[in-house]
Amino acid sequence: MNFNATLIGQSITFIIFVWFCMRFVWPPIMLALQQRKERVAEGLAAGERGKHELELARKKALETLHEAKQQAAEVISRAEKRGAEIVEEAKNEAVEEGGRVKAAALVAIEQEVNRAKETLRGQVVEIATAGAGRILKRELDATANDELIKDLVAQI
Repeated sequence: MNFNATLIGQSITFIIFVWFCMRFVWPPIMLALQQRKERVAEGLAAGERGKHELELARKKALETLHEAKQQAAEVISRAEKRGAEIVEEAKNEAVEEGGRVKAAALVAIEQEVNRAKETLRGQVVEIATAGAGRILKRELDATANDELIKDLVAQI
């Protein structure tokens, strides 16, 4: 066989094969590779978006937790303040009630003192009348007795 003819035949066959591959085989392979490249890029972008969203979710969770702690501290502070107000109100009410009880007790004491004075005056008058009657060795009549009692009460 002739080496030149074989070489030319093989070259023509190779050129036809390359043309056939470039025309029918190469585009689907390139298309598959391009689609694969796009899917990988989309996957990487989705991964990055997921990381970013995860970081945002963490930040939001920390902010929410911080806000919840602040609200809890505020509620506790308000509760403590209200507790102190209630204690102060109770103290004020107790002082007021004590003042009312003291005033009522003073009024009651004053009334009792007045009653005791009146009773004592009556007893003093009776004693004075009895003493005067013994001194005079006689009993006084009712009008004279009343006048004597009035005079003694006025002096006392």
